[in-house]
Amino acid sequence: MDTSVDKRRPTAPHRLEDRLHALARAHQVPGAQLAVHSGGTTRSKHTGVLDSITGEPFTAGTAVPIGSLTKCYTATVVMLLVADGDVELDDQLGDHVPELRRAGPPCTVRQVLSHTAGLASGPDSDHVAALTTARYLQAHCTDGKLVMEPGTDFSYSNAGYVAAGRLIETVTGMSWQDAVRSILLDPLGTVPSFIGAPGAPMRQAARGHSANKASGRTRPVRQNLAPAEAAAGALMASAPDLVALALAHTQDGPGGLLPPELAEEMRRPVPGADPGVLADGWGLGFALFQQGDATWFGHDGNAQGTSCYLRADPHTGTVVAFTSNSNSGADMWHELSAELEEFTGIRVPGTPARPRPAATPMASTAQCTGIYLNGDIEYQVTMSDSGTLALSVDGDVPAPLVCHEDLTCDLVDPSSGRRIPGGRFVRDPRTGTVDRIQLSGRMARKSALV
Repeated sequence: MDTSVDKRRPTAPHRLEDRLHALARAHQVPGAQLAVHSGGTTRSKHTGVLDSITGEPFTAGTAVPIGSLTKCYTATVVMLLVADGDVELDDQLGDHVPELRRAGPPCTVRQVLSHTAGLASGPDSDHVAALTTARYLQAHCTDGKLVMEPGTDFSYSNAGYVAAGRLIETVTGMSWQDAVRSILLDPLGTVPSFIGAPGAPMRQAARGHSANKASGRTRPVRQNLAPAEAAAGALMASAPDLVALALAHTQDGPGGLLPPELAEEMRRPVPGADPGVLADGWGLGFALFQQGDATWFGHDGNAQGTSCYLRADPHTGTVVAFTSNSNSGADMWHELSAELEEFTGIRVPGTPARPRPAATPMASTAQCTGIYLNGDIEYQVTMSDSGTLALSVDGDVPAPLVCHEDLTCDLVDPSSGRRIPGGRFVRDPRTGTVDRIQLSGRMARKSALV
């Protein structure tokens, strides 16, 4: 399917700008920016303020904490080191990260970049705020904390990207921030800006916000990313900056930055890895989304009170990027992306794009009950006397859970009864028993029955 702009359909920049304003107001988003690249041209629109307290306006260059979209930059730097011959994708991680040579997981660089290394997601940022990267890795990236055997499936891991950032440091002899700036941001023309970096910000930066739709109030929030987690989520960028990154991976990108064969390698689906509700597949640093016969690449990024998105079609060179400084920006993006075709002729794939088959609730769900662990996160699945399931995370109030015959599961909104795709249960291939659960892309291993 051709996803480029339909030349028979006139674009409507003013209508799109008006719609951006209207959606920001409707979703209590103080400020947002949309950038669209097609036909060799990037156009961007922005709305609102970067800080609801000061009222300072959101501008074309406003940088927003992009959360996990940082991982796309970290993975790209690793691939540039691969291009230079400094790293091989199938090298053992411990070959480049000294802290992991003795007790680290038996995984490769490729597996770390694709979230197939078996590593846990990682601890809460507040719990590791005082740790150096070395201490973080020694405590949270060990063989004993694996949630699955490396290379067997997908489990989204911030800890893995902490390790990838440390790899960059040991290979280049620079800090992760300096390496990303000199190897990638400067060639892309992106002014660097990092959460928690010492000194004054190098560019205008937005503040994250929390929107409460029940009360109608929106308040600023503080970024709490630990310094050790920088490679997993410390970058701040604008929507045009995200477009520039994506273009470096497509035929429209700057020549000579990333060899085309390595860009293609990053977009190649990892065999056997199922990211569940996150995407249709996963490559090296990028999520993959199906749109007809085309496979788009991109990522979502959420920091404290921000929501950002990137989608790109490598064959047409079409790129769509969105940044917002509110947690409610996620709802704004989903509505905006669904309407984008009306204004630009570009159809953006959903998250995930693949339709879920009609599922039949399981007759017997007792096999799914238990306590499942992903690092420090505890998921408890219980069954009532009537046979209904419920899920509790770290002791929170249980939420209704529906499990289907194909082992996918839905969370049930208690107020509306609406089912929300949550994830899937996984059987041990040797015994056939349910021994894992994947929620929001994160795998947890059963440790006890309940």
